[in-house]
Amino acid sequence: MGASNEPRYLEYGDEELAYLAARDPKLGAIIEAVGHVQREATPDLFAALVNCIVGQQISTKAQTTIWNRMLDTFGEVTPETMVTCSDEELQQVGISFRKVSYIKGAAERVRSGELDLEALHDASDDEVCRALSALPGIGVWTAEMLMTFSMQRPNILSWGDLAIHRGLRMVYHHRRITPELFAKYRRRYSPYCSVASLYLWEVAGGAVPGLRDWAPKHPKK
Repeated sequence: MGASNEPRYLEYGDEELAYLAARDPKLGAIIEAVGHVQREATPDLFAALVNCIVGQQISTKAQTTIWNRMLDTFGEVTPETMVTCSDEELQQVGISFRKVSYIKGAAERVRSGELDLEALHDASDDEVCRALSALPGIGVWTAEMLMTFSMQRPNILSWGDLAIHRGLRMVYHHRRITPELFAKYRRRYSPYCSVASLYLWEVAGGAVPGLRDWAPKHPKK
């Protein structure tokens, strides 16, 4: 199945929000202040993976521009189209040489059967994370974002996400988020960490007036 231009969104509702609010009144107040967060999902895991590689170290606007060029050029982003197109064709839509090698490497592994993306849907979160982060150009954070925004895994809270740390500091007035604190919140939000993440990202982005980041200010050198 190839990529589609029809927008899809993360699926969650009152059940998840009521659970989180009951478990954590502070997060409940954030949920009430922000309302429903609508975030796009990309159900096609290979297309989402390629889009993540495209977006590395460039702006969201540039990522969208290049992604749309890819869809216009190739029609759909599948392992077959990525393996059979030339390196030059990918570079012509604005993809760097290094990212071309990442995309081609991932496509080869999927097409050869070395990585079975369909089988990942029956695997545990840890197994999925290990399999995806073993791909060239895909780290643990990217794997976790793919699990959240493509596979719609319900219980992902990313330790490597700086905005998650910022959101936690802002909501709970921590100066820094230790591994122990992070584990505490992960337990509290489980099994709906992915929904909690949406609200922590909103807080980190300034969606709730009056909240500040409690991280200590380092003096300028």
